Amino acid sequence: MSIGSKFKKSTRQAYGEVLLELGREKNNLFVMDADLSMSTYTCYFAKEFPERFFNAGIAEQNMIGVASGLSKTGKTVIVSTLAIFAPGRVFDQVRNTLVHSNCDVKIVTTHAGISVGKDGSSHQSIEDITLARVIPGMRVIVPCDAVETKKVIKKIVDIPGPFYVRLGRADVPIITHDETKFEVGKGYVLRKGKDVTLIGCGMTVFEILKAADILVSENINAEVINMSSIKPIDKNLIIESAYKTKKVFTCEEHSIIGGLGSAVLESLEEEKDIFVKRIGIQDCYGESGLPEELFEKYGLSAAKIAEKVKEYLDN
Repeated sequence: MSIGSKFKKSTRQAYGEVLLELGREKNNLFVMDADLSMSTYTCYFAKEFPERFFNAGIAEQNMIGVASGLSKTGKTVIVSTLAIFAPGRVFDQVRNTLVHSNCDVKIVTTHAGISVGKDGSSHQSIEDITLARVIPGMRVIVPCDAVETKKVIKKIVDIPGPFYVRLGRADVPIITHDETKFEVGKGYVLRKGKDVTLIGCGMTVFEILKAADILVSENINAEVINMSSIKPIDKNLIIESAYKTKKVFTCEEHSIIGGLGSAVLESLEEEKDIFVKRIGIQDCYGESGLPEELFEKYGLSAAKIAEKVKEYLDN
């Protein structure tokens, strides 16, 4: 598979566009935001459907409570803010009100991970997947590009119950296409290989595809998997690929504790003779910088990923 087109678009912009499409199709869809609609692009929906959009202000916890109540009147509700504010700031309300009562509320956050860039560590959410994934009944999705983002939002609005969807701020190359499938609980092989398995989610999928190209020059044939559905996760695909290559590297713009890497390790806990290396944020905070600079420093660039793979294989 090609490593992507030259065209770039942020997943948050795609989210705003698909909300507008769905708003025209579904009169039962309501959207809420915490005074950040220009950043999350829910402003598109707000402008056309003001009667179905509510700005909760800088009161994220209240927003979750109101959204949960709205859902119990038969509405499908999508709430948005920055990933640093949900699910962290609203964990109590999400756990004990929204998910515990199986409310039909989808939390879609933007500006996740270190690719937020210059805003620095205070706004770089690297724990949100962990917090969402640990809640019983919460489903967690991290689309890899704008095209997949639209598929994800269209899919989850028709599935009752809570979801957490993690989107980014920066533009990212389009690496999927209209025919590429998305199903909750499924991962997808973007490139077949036999020597090593690379599993990514979100913005890192583009990086592992580029890393696979670098590894080809070293006669290393990498299998590349887009694991956008982190909970539920495609355990069967992980095991199948792991037994083929015996070596699995996960890559995420998130802490290695509790995120994609942990989910993959859990999937392989009863399997034997499989090496797993987690590439991600190593139990530390991010810092201010351009996304590409931070990806390089924290080992998430294609070159750094290829370097780690080759280092292991050489040893």
